[in-house]
Amino acid sequence: MARMGRSSRAGKSSDRGRGAADATAVTDQGGRSHAQGPLARPVDSGLAELVPDRDRPQAWSLLIDGAPQSMVDLADPAHLGFEYQRRLGHLIDLVAPAGRPLTVLHLGGGALTLARYVAATRPRSRQQVAEIDTALTELVRAELPLERGWQVKVRGADARAVLERTPEAAVDLVIADVFSGARVPAHCATVEFVTLAARALAPGGWYAANIADGSALSFARAQVATLGAVFPETCLVADPAVLRGKRFGNLILAGAHAPLPIAELTRKVAGDAALGRVEHGRSLTDFTAGAVPATDATGGPSPEPPPGVFR
Repeated sequence: MARMGRSSRAGKSSDRGRGAADATAVTDQGGRSHAQGPLARPVDSGLAELVPDRDRPQAWSLLIDGAPQSMVDLADPAHLGFEYQRRLGHLIDLVAPAGRPLTVLHLGGGALTLARYVAATRPRSRQQVAEIDTALTELVRAELPLERGWQVKVRGADARAVLERTPEAAVDLVIADVFSGARVPAHCATVEFVTLAARALAPGGWYAANIADGSALSFARAQVATLGAVFPETCLVADPAVLRGKRFGNLILAGAHAPLPIAELTRKVAGDAALGRVEHGRSLTDFTAGAVPATDATGGPSPEPPPGVFR
């Protein structure tokens, strides 16, 4: 199962109000080898595990308390092993012409998989990551370091706190992948939060978010309404089984003030090994089914995953 856990994230950022550490540039090199075997270490958000990938000799999966968070291939940073990350990768590919450097704010860090992808596919990009779990960042820096020259800064702070301090029109893309445990925290899933993200975007910029839901999809429907309260253009990407409430899983949302390239995104999603569907326009309105936007006063976290979902 692709990532649904991750404390602090904004995908990686978590409870509000915790102190921010100084920004640090991640520039180490080297990396853990498969010969060293798996690694388990307590971090602020639980037990972090690095597990060697069976098929890729320099790839590792990061788990937190048994929940898969992300995959990193040290030999190929453009490889995105989890379906939710590939879908976010498609949005990264489409937000600007190929190769053009981007300014990206990642709300949630984990193993820094998407920051690696941007750096590898769009050289000279400037990126900032909000990851509240500083112990996890230290582990990733030591065992799965980024390449020298990549302009990636990690701030040990809550995602919303970083977003509140981001200057207006400062970034091309905001990616929210915030989880506390296995749930999207309420304060990072409201109209007020999305409004802050929209404020941070430069003209033509996009907002993207990874969320998780299942069954009646009440949280997902409310999140689509929340995005629609801020952005005139929105879309959703997910496995058809998730959209039908047949299984718990990840859903990717995107919002912008200008039309999104739905046809191109649909083609990219159709080319993935995992089934995916893009909802937009009338079909997305129908999916929302009259749900109302979540606000700081009314919103709640995403639901707990059902037992056994990560097995």
